[in-house]
Amino acid sequence: MKLSKRLLQICHMVEPGFDHIWDCCCDHGYLGAALLKQQSAKVHFVDIVPELMSNLSHKLNHFFANTNTWQTHCIDVSLLPLTQYQGHHLVIIAGIGGDLMSDLVTNILHAHPDQVIDILLCPVHHQFELRQNLSNLHLSLKAEVLIEENGRYYEVIHVTNNADKMKPISLTGELFWQTDCEEQKLINQQYLHKTLAHYQRIQKGQPLLVKNVINAYEQLL
Repeated sequence: MKLSKRLLQICHMVEPGFDHIWDCCCDHGYLGAALLKQQSAKVHFVDIVPELMSNLSHKLNHFFANTNTWQTHCIDVSLLPLTQYQGHHLVIIAGIGGDLMSDLVTNILHAHPDQVIDILLCPVHHQFELRQNLSNLHLSLKAEVLIEENGRYYEVIHVTNNADKMKPISLTGELFWQTDCEEQKLINQQYLHKTLAHYQRIQKGQPLLVKNVINAYEQLL
């Protein structure tokens, strides 16, 4: 099946060299299946919905029957069994809000304090709050991209807890604002104005809650 623009971007940002890739909140498994075709890593499909995982296991057994490069896990993402698998791990979490994503990332890192873990994130909202949490966790930025798909905007953020790769995480994004592409500049400006308008609406009822957020984004104008 053809991937959406969002999933295709995530797929492109998965660099080679990982031993295990965890496709969390995998839904129908489209992203993980695409990664199975392009990566040598073992791909783990994770979702907490039993029916989804049962149907996905059936499809994977049909299309990838003669390989042991995949595994399904019907568990809470917070409970990823990373210590059971040796090697370099990439955890991908997409399709949920930044608030829940923050909790999952925090739980995963606290459960595996001695493991180097890369994490690739694509929240559907609450990007600023997510970035705040990633910064508080002392994670380092590896890459970030902003895309537009069907009138919605998505940040894709690749971070790591590898102490040798220390690049601070900007609360409003940094790398994707630095572009010479006119099309991307237009997407960036549309995203910035839409984001500011969102927080300005919140400000009318809770002015102190989002004052620092608005100030941060206004610095980009």
